[in-house]
Amino acid sequence: MRQPKIIDRSQDQRFMREALAQAAEGAERGEVPVGAVLVQDGAVIGRGFNCPISTSDPSAHAEMVAIRAAAQALGNYRLPGSTLYVTLEPCSMCAGLIVHSRVERVVYGATEPKAGVAMSRGEFFSQGFLNHRVLIEGGVLAQECSAMLSAFFKARREAR
Repeated sequence: MRQPKIIDRSQDQRFMREALAQAAEGAERGEVPVGAVLVQDGAVIGRGFNCPISTSDPSAHAEMVAIRAAAQALGNYRLPGSTLYVTLEPCSMCAGLIVHSRVERVVYGATEPKAGVAMSRGEFFSQGFLNHRVLIEGGVLAQECSAMLSAFFKARREAR
């Protein structure tokens, strides 16, 4: 039986700051500022930011990009023992990928009241039909994550 991980809150904040840097990179490119990093054994194995506009790919959410990068880097579609840090609560599409790729833990910043499925619009990860359990923690650097999104959308409205 696997031993439970000891959760290091300072490490959570450090990696969430890396996800925020990814989100900022996306914002600079005109994408909605959501960033993600995937970590295994204390090292970043995948990074990503939202890029569906620039790639004409509706699945190019930050989580998708980071998980794809990690799977390619490791040569494995399964990512056991990994933690995904993402600045915004995952949507249903990303939640499915998280389960299928066997991410162990998701740490997110801001809640997504319209489409978030970790807590806001249902608790997807606790559904009995799933064959993999994911640990969820929300609210890490939530104010910073939310402020970045709010500033982006405010600037977009003002530009109109």
